[in-house]
This record gives sequence, C-alpha cells and structure tokens, in this order.
Amino acid sequence: MSTDRLAAIMALARREGRVSVSALSEQFKVTHQTIRKDLTDLCDRRLLARTHGGAVLSAEVENVHYFARRLIRADAKEAIGRAVADLLPDQSSLFISIGTTTEAVARALLQHKGLRVVTNSINIGGTMAAYPNVEVAIAGGLIRSADGMITGEEAEALVRRYKMDFTVMGISAIDEDGVLLNFDHPNARVVQAMIGSSRQVILVADSTKFERRAPVRVATLEQVGWLVTDRCTRPHISQRCADLGIRLIETDAEAAAGGTGVFG
Repeated sequence: MSTDRLAAIMALARREGRVSVSALSEQFKVTHQTIRKDLTDLCDRRLLARTHGGAVLSAEVENVHYFARRLIRADAKEAIGRAVADLLPDQSSLFISIGTTTEAVARALLQHKGLRVVTNSINIGGTMAAYPNVEVAIAGGLIRSADGMITGEEAEALVRRYKMDFTVMGISAIDEDGVLLNFDHPNARVVQAMIGSSRQVILVADSTKFERRAPVRVATLEQVGWLVTDRCTRPHISQRCADLGIRLIETDAEAAAGGTGVFG
C-alpha cells in the first residue's frame, strides 16, 4: 500500500505541481503523520521538495521533462493564457519567451489580428506561424533539443533589434523578495534582452512558482506591469504588487466572481 500510495502521490504531483498533507490524508484515509513520512521519503529521493503544509514537484524532476510539464496545472495555464489574450489588443507587437505557460498564451492569441511576435521557442513559433493573422520571427542561435529553446548571442542580438509593445515572459520561480528566477543562464539573458526591448512586461506564472526555487536571477517584480496567475499564494507578493502598482490578475478569483474575462 505504501508503494502504491507513493506512486499515486507522484502522479498527483506531476498533474498539479504540488500536493498538501491535509488533502492527501483525506484522499488516502491515513493520518497526517503517515503522509508526512511519505513526503519525506519522496523528498529524500529528490522527487519532491517540501513546502509549508505539503510538497511541490522537485526542480530536478520538473525541469528535465519539459513536455511533461505541459500537463502540470494545465487548466490553470490555459486560463492564464486566456486572461493575457484579453489584455492584448489586435495589432500588438510582442516578445514571447519559452515556457509551458507562455505556450498557453500563444494558443490563446491565435484569433487576434495583426500580431507581430518574436520568440525564442520553436514550439511557440511553429504554433503561431500557421495562422495568417500573425507575423512571427524566431530568434536564431542554438536549438536545445530538450525543449526547443533558442539561445546564444545571435538570439540576443535579434531581440535587441526590435522595440516591441509587450514582453510576455514565463519564469521558473518567484522568490520571497520578488526576484524572478530561472534555471539556466542562457535563457535568462534572452529574456533580459526582451524586457529591455519592450515597453511593458506581462509575467505569467501558475501558483506553483511561488513555492519553488531556482538559481539564476532574471529580473525583479519592479520591472513587471502585470502578474497573471491562477492564484497568488503569497500575501506579501500581493502586497508588493499593490505597492509597486503592478496589476495582479488571479484567474481563479475571476472565475469565482463569475467574470467572463479579465475585465469581467
């Protein structure tokens, strides 16, 4: 039973990105102490990482399997994508950075007219180029086979030749002090170039990003105009957004209020 339960916990973590002690205890009809032992076992194997009240999918696991990450919080990412699409007008120009959440944004934008897009993601570029209403430029450089990311000096140089209306950027983690973090330096450099070459920045992040850690500094919340998430689980981040004048959009809150979109 323990082995089956551990496998089920991992399956849930891969689907949702995180698990909680209380929910698992109720689901498996075991004590909180038993679940804590299970989570400790999985954390010792570096499959999960502990958080207050539960655990999240380990960075080592999540970051390796890019295409599996599309399944984590998939509904939340699609809702975030629709919210960003409601923000962006037709005829916009924008950078879209690589990421599974930014891929959801790209899909939500396919009915927009007159978009001009520059991306460092083969997946995003291929999805959007198939639509006649979108003009797509893909950064040149090295293509990483694991996720279709394009990096290198050529990619940075292409980005810096543009001045776009928006950057839509994903992130691996949001630190408690508002620093936005990623796992690899080459991608961070391209995203930094996007931020410096756009007028406004939209950060997209599902709620698991508030509970994770990553080693590479990309930017800070001060550089962001919008933060679009399913739910901000850190009250001090919400307060920081309010203090900085960042518009925080929580799609779960919008749905609960019965809105039909970002402005509903």
